[in-house]
Amino acid sequence: MIDFNVTVLGCGSAVPSKMSNPSSQLISYRNKQFLIDCGEGTQMQMLKYSVRHRNLDHVLISHLHGDHFYGLIGLISTFHLTGRKSALHIYAPRKLQTLLDHQLQTTATKLSFPLLFNALEDFGERNIYEDDYLIVRSFPLKHSTPTWGFLIKEKETKRRIDKSFIKQYKPAVNEISLILDGKGFLTKDGTFLENGAITHDPPQGRSYAYCSDTAYEPFISKFISGVNLLYHEATFDNSLQSKAHEWLHSTAAEAAMIAKQSDAKKLLIGHFSSRHNNYELLLKEAKVVFENTIICQEGETYQIV
Repeated sequence: MIDFNVTVLGCGSAVPSKMSNPSSQLISYRNKQFLIDCGEGTQMQMLKYSVRHRNLDHVLISHLHGDHFYGLIGLISTFHLTGRKSALHIYAPRKLQTLLDHQLQTTATKLSFPLLFNALEDFGERNIYEDDYLIVRSFPLKHSTPTWGFLIKEKETKRRIDKSFIKQYKPAVNEISLILDGKGFLTKDGTFLENGAITHDPPQGRSYAYCSDTAYEPFISKFISGVNLLYHEATFDNSLQSKAHEWLHSTAAEAAMIAKQSDAKKLLIGHFSSRHNNYELLLKEAKVVFENTIICQEGETYQIV
């Protein structure tokens, strides 16, 4: 199976703490990497955990609160100083382009590579990236500033031809191509075999959803239905639910409710408030609602299966 994984570089919330860095995750698939959010110190976390980023060409910023993008200009500067030539694609709220332009102009930096900006406002609820294997889609969240979540999903592959059929009938190359396109097969004795009788269903495409800062909102589940691994912010425990509602964040139990409503296979919680010095309570409260919950561990890589 092709590797499809996420490495957590930071899982803390707005105020720095000794326990966690601000939000950042690196998603890897085949020879591609996507960085989701880039809080302060992200590139230092990459160094700390020996995370290579040679295939990092796409950066997705969920919203314009500093703990989700203050590390971006530093990362861009490092790419420039090390002689990067390939384009870097940024997907973020439109106002970030103005800020990046100002930072580069202020430091008289003419980048060694193209910086290609894509405003999330221009996409809405649709694909922001697509290639032969993957689709990346944005969707709205509910926070105090415009905020987007992201779904990274494998494309469905073609049906697989039954090996016993190949062994028995020895189809030609062009016949195999037609079968893979959904056609049936005519044997030498004139018997027609339907496609479904000589092929198997392809493996179901895997998916990863990233729900950044957001209040609990059931509508989110429709965008991530059946997701294999769901990351959802869990800033507070149940005792601080009123604070979560005031600041448009979620409790761990509310994150678990979204996982349950979306029929997610596994839930990964993060974005922990600096008020918490032990995350086990958050895990306990989430597991009451959705058993298959785990806590973000910085430097850990999680397989999407």
